Amino acid sequence: MSQKTALIVWGGWEGHTPEASANIVKDMLEGHGFVVTMSNSTSAFADPDLGKFDLIIPATTMSKIEKEELQNLLAAVRAGSGLGGFHGLMCDAFRNEPDYQFMVGGQWVAHPGDIIDYEVNITKPDDPIVVGISDFPYHSEQYYIHYDPAIEVLATTTFDGSRFAEIDGVVMPVVWKKMYGKGRVFHSTLGHIADEFAVPEMKTMLERGLLWAAR
Repeated sequence: MSQKTALIVWGGWEGHTPEASANIVKDMLEGHGFVVTMSNSTSAFADPDLGKFDLIIPATTMSKIEKEELQNLLAAVRAGSGLGGFHGLMCDAFRNEPDYQFMVGGQWVAHPGDIIDYEVNITKPDDPIVVGISDFPYHSEQYYIHYDPAIEVLATTTFDGSRFAEIDGVVMPVVWKKMYGKGRVFHSTLGHIADEFAVPEMKTMLERGLLWAAR
């Protein structure tokens, strides 16, 4: 059986510790026998052989992607390469590209209160990605996103009205999976900085989700 392969493309806003977080994910995947390729340029998405990767992980915030790079990435995932990632490094990677956002299933738009305490609630406890994980407290940015109602939501968070009264009680996806053509797509909004990988629930869901997404 051949080894699975993954591509991690990191970069963008340094506040999201892209290199450090990407290296944690690299070690995680290598622990499962993956051969991992790292790049700090979106030009990696233009590789004509991009579809050879079983898993592609964008880890770059507020970046720009060239048209040919994006079209190649979309085609690779639709043909069966998996796509997975976390926080704004995936769901705020390319703000100007609705085709990318459609593939991901959501786009970050706000985090009221910035770094706060909130709760993550497991909504599909029998799903293999979250099985055995209970609701848990989290200290980070609570992401408010615009999302595709077709995603399969595995965990949510509920906003209170302390920052904006009009969003009191709004339930927002935190972890989801979906299909994009033949490709599996996984996303978690947790993981603002590399230190958050020390939270067992965050790391476990991401690890399982990436393994699920990989072809």
